Amino acid sequence: MRAGIVDVGSNTMRLLVARARKGGVDGVHVERVPLGLGEDVEQFGRISLEKLEAAEAAARSLVERARAQGAGRLEILVTSPGRQADNGEELRTALEIGSGLPVRILSADDEARLAYAGALAAWRRDAASVAVVDVGGGSAQLVVGTAAAGPVWARSVDIGSLRLTKRSLRSDPPDASELEAARIEVEAAFAAITPPLPLAALATGGTARALRKVVGRRRLDAGELKSAVRTLSPLTTDELVGEFGLAPGRARTVLAGALILVEAQRRLGLPLEVARGGIREGAALALLSERAAA
Repeated sequence: MRAGIVDVGSNTMRLLVARARKGGVDGVHVERVPLGLGEDVEQFGRISLEKLEAAEAAARSLVERARAQGAGRLEILVTSPGRQADNGEELRTALEIGSGLPVRILSADDEARLAYAGALAAWRRDAASVAVVDVGGGSAQLVVGTAAAGPVWARSVDIGSLRLTKRSLRSDPPDASELEAARIEVEAAFAAITPPLPLAALATGGTARALRKVVGRRRLDAGELKSAVRTLSPLTTDELVGEFGLAPGRARTVLAGALILVEAQRRLGLPLEVARGGIREGAALALLSERAAA
């Protein structure tokens, strides 16, 4: 039994084809197409016709690939671009034309709950309460809950790695004044966020996975995150690609994402463990569970 999830984010459209395993899912096939929808949203408030057409073509290609990989159930999910773009419904229409499937634009709460489910399903430890931080291109989600009860507290912060890069970190590499402006913007975005303090914390999303490559370990405490910011700050995008093997789009936004994780970690007061799953795994788990029940 296999399910395919196409996740349309601010930076990238990603495909996961997964099969069920006890308590979670195993990835069978992963693929990504860089689109940069969030760049248009940040610059113009809407997604250009050119990128709508690119999204339509990418959806068609990834759905075909998912079916070739044996996905019996498929779902197309849109995160922050669908919520933040003035023409989010045009994006939905383009994706439905390309994929031939209904498209769901996730609310911030939906996004947070799926990321939480996916992160915990792939976690090998047990704790009475767990936080999950998911830094995307256009927004960041913080969720606290338990494995048994699921999320009990969730907040969405309207700043993400791509959005912060476009607003504040325009030079490559950024200068000191841009870095300070980015830090101030992140602190302001988190000003009203006071999470309940968990006993463990996970970080999911592309920024977290990239920082694992930068620091060389899965555990990101306050010192390691600040050290990562110092390492990333003086390097150009090309240097980050060459030194750490990051994709160019991720290399351009990883510093901004690191600044967001610094603030999230500070408020949680615990080291962040880079999760093995996230929103796509959570969505695949839900689809496979529904199919098994049926």
